[in-house]
Amino acid sequence: MTYGGDDRGRRMPPPQRPPSGRPRRHQPAQMMPLPGRGSSPYDERTRPMGHGGQERPAGPPPRRPGPPQPPPGRPADDGARPPRRRKRWGFGKVLLTLLTVFVVFLAGVWVYLEFSINRVDALADYSGRPVSAEGTNWLIVGSDSRDGLTPEEQEKLVTGDSKAAGGGKRTDTIMIAHVPSNSTKPTLLSLPRDSQVTIPGHGKNKINAAFSIGGPALLAQTVEGATGLRMDHYAEIGFGGFAKIVDAIGGVHMCVEKPMEDTLTGIKIPAGCQDLQGPQALGFVRMRHSEATPRSDLDRVANQRKFIGALVSEIGSPGTLLNPFSLFPLLSTGPDALTMDTGDHVHNLVGLALAMRGISSGGVVTTTVPVTSGSAENWDKTKSKLLFDALKNDTEIPDSAILT
Repeated sequence: MTYGGDDRGRRMPPPQRPPSGRPRRHQPAQMMPLPGRGSSPYDERTRPMGHGGQERPAGPPPRRPGPPQPPPGRPADDGARPPRRRKRWGFGKVLLTLLTVFVVFLAGVWVYLEFSINRVDALADYSGRPVSAEGTNWLIVGSDSRDGLTPEEQEKLVTGDSKAAGGGKRTDTIMIAHVPSNSTKPTLLSLPRDSQVTIPGHGKNKINAAFSIGGPALLAQTVEGATGLRMDHYAEIGFGGFAKIVDAIGGVHMCVEKPMEDTLTGIKIPAGCQDLQGPQALGFVRMRHSEATPRSDLDRVANQRKFIGALVSEIGSPGTLLNPFSLFPLLSTGPDALTMDTGDHVHNLVGLALAMRGISSGGVVTTTVPVTSGSAENWDKTKSKLLFDALKNDTEIPDSAILT
């Protein structure tokens, strides 16, 4: 069959028929895919150059990450830098900070006390001074000094007239605190103020006259000569300082067995357990003219030891050390009230306080130098030697040498 036109008489080849017996296959029609719905047969022809013949994965192109979006309800930062998170303090860091503050506070208090306490050269060397023995000895003095007290304060404390008492400074309290270097109990020993002893350069007299004549240095030399014990430390407190320390800690709890009324000073302390404030506390440790103190000075020194035990326990209690309303008044009054030897330091005082904590509980031996009579003027030589030898050697004091 021929066609007209521009085929120039060429004959078209007849169509190929499939062999008989085989069904004719029809090629399915291919449709152009809709946008975004799979690949197109034309993709192969339109693939860009430079991909090494690898086929691009189907699907939409990946999205490029944009700037972080703010959380709902928060305005965008407009390109500003995101705020930093605050670092939370852990328990360990808080504990370390508190510990550091506490240590710094203790160091500050230590330095303050070291440079604020009054000093005196009380323990000077001299020819014939006793040699050091076992343990450590403190000479503790309670003077009747009225320095720093106004007339109104003297009247409130019932200190009496110093001129009427003969003038000068005397000692109402003389004690030796012995701190052993072994496991024996510490000892708090009272020396009655009327004890007749030899005062170097002044003959025989009452022991408290040494303080009035030559101050702390002569008193220390007199005590060392009379006892044979070398004094290693010295501490002194006056009337006003004693009362202020008691008031600073809110009073000292004492149980008084009998009503006390001093016929000389008029001070009255009822029987029973109570908190003694400054004036009452001073009256308690000085009282000897009362029906409650029939042994006069011997009862007075016994009351002094009881009160010191209660005072040390009160100062060292958590109720005082952890209470700023007690601790800070104590720190402000303590240095002015106390006088120590030039060679003494705060750590020596802390060691004494720790050793004397057991006075109230029986952990400290409290006694008076054995005397021959109730007037407490003359010492029992035999018993006194037993007492002093035990302190020198850090051995237990014989019961026969203990006078309560």
